[in-house]
Amino acid sequence: MNESSITPCSGQCRVTAQSATVGSGIGRRTFLAQSAMLAAITALAACGASPADSLTGPTLSSGTTVQLSSYPALASVGGIALVTIAASPFAIVRTGVSTFVALSRVCPHQGSIVDQSGSGFLCPNHGAQFNASGSWIGGQPTGNLRSYATVYDAKAGTVTIS
Repeated sequence: MNESSITPCSGQCRVTAQSATVGSGIGRRTFLAQSAMLAAITALAACGASPADSLTGPTLSSGTTVQLSSYPALASVGGIALVTIAASPFAIVRTGVSTFVALSRVCPHQGSIVDQSGSGFLCPNHGAQFNASGSWIGGQPTGNLRSYATVYDAKAGTVTIS
């Protein structure tokens, strides 16, 4: 190392141009590209968005209660009600006398909103078919619809989704 390659920085330290790049292992272009990608991921995380949520449905932060009398279809086993909770599309299905399932209506294939079709659901964009419990049964291969836990209160006539 010669004295001409030494650059004083803040009085006491001395950094060489050579030592500033040795050991970094990546070039400036790679560093900038990776930094930009990290910044984008951080921004998405700060906004609360994640790829999993956007394609399968929202995460409910607290229980949402649905009054069954508002949805006549839920009076009988096999009934399906399409509801909106926290600005997101859901389906509530009565699977038994005292059991219900709540499903996100967001298709896990590409995020389209599935429609009720007979006793199940159909993705209008890609043809994925789901049964009343949200399991994929045909059409475009994909996963199941996201399901949420429910608690039935027969006395109050409500279903709480969490």
